[in-house]
Amino acid sequence: MFESIPKVPPDPIFSLVDRFRADPNPDKINLTVGVYQNEQSQTPVMRCVKQAEERLLEQENTKNYLGIGGLEAFDRATAALLLGETQAFENNCYTCIQTPGGTGALRIAAEYLDKLRPSAKLWIGLPTWANHMNIFSQANVQISHYDYLDKSKTALNFESLVEALDESTEGDAFLFHTCCHNPSGFDLAVDQWEIIFGFVRERNLLPIFDCAYQGFRESLETDVFPLRRMAELGSEFLICSSNSKNFGLYAERVGALTGVCKDAAAADKLGAYLKSLIRAIYSNPPKHGAGIVATVLDDPGLRESWHAELEEVRNRIGSMRRLLVDKLSQQLGDQFNFMLQQNGMFSFTGLTPAEVDQLREEHSIYMLRSGRVNVAGVNQDNVDRLC
Repeated sequence: MFESIPKVPPDPIFSLVDRFRADPNPDKINLTVGVYQNEQSQTPVMRCVKQAEERLLEQENTKNYLGIGGLEAFDRATAALLLGETQAFENNCYTCIQTPGGTGALRIAAEYLDKLRPSAKLWIGLPTWANHMNIFSQANVQISHYDYLDKSKTALNFESLVEALDESTEGDAFLFHTCCHNPSGFDLAVDQWEIIFGFVRERNLLPIFDCAYQGFRESLETDVFPLRRMAELGSEFLICSSNSKNFGLYAERVGALTGVCKDAAAADKLGAYLKSLIRAIYSNPPKHGAGIVATVLDDPGLRESWHAELEEVRNRIGSMRRLLVDKLSQQLGDQFNFMLQQNGMFSFTGLTPAEVDQLREEHSIYMLRSGRVNVAGVNQDNVDRLC
């Protein structure tokens, strides 16, 4: 029976992590998987998270199931964090459902497209997060591509996105990164978003936002400009958000799928349908991580602490990006200055697969073969060797 199972290749990111762990070189450098690392190359637990967990341990009196939509306090706090004081939030023109990470939210969004919009195409800019293609193709979603970057992979190719928007048909969906584009680090500008919004309204398109890095670019407020602006314009869209990064809750798998609708009645209808999809897949989500997020967001003191810790993370990533470019400039001139235009943890270096292989095999420097690096893996001790 099982002999007929086809052999599949290992995951390109996690297989590199395994190779890094097995590498005996004491000076090895890990710039692969997308997790935040501090100066000691550790992924710490936030102080506010520890305090919230202590509170949960004291107060929790049951391990009963959550509902299909997850922890209600988490759902409400997440929607507020994403949408702010928009009319869509104030008038309950949304539905927010807790999911197992942002990946779970994306998969439910994919199931929605497959079941209710089977003739629609989903347009995805390449390069994108490697798992995007897996998630949507496994749900039988029709996928079309456009080039998100130019040929050198050192700048945006907005013209290609506009061509895709112009080629799209009514009812098609577009997958957008809200901020801190993974893997390139290049984000759309405000005027470019406004052009996109025009196409969305004209073609009745469905935007699906992958919002995995809120708070990692400039601030919790400005990083979600596209979401709040689109809500103000009265468009309908989906948000797949994650708390893995901005709360450091990678292992807890905390995320949400939020749908913004034309009115509260439509939001209720969408929420009920999404829950029917969830019931057939994983039934209901885990509780602990959502409890942490809700506890922090609902407590002014813990929330203030979280803001401060998140700012520390954001500032460290920014300082490591500048340090890396400065060091490279000292040795190679200004050819890597384009990295200063990128945001968040990731950067496309422009290195070829062959160059990446050479760095790994000869120098124990690990990055994706696409040339993407996790800037948070850079620190004061390894930056000179890396450059």
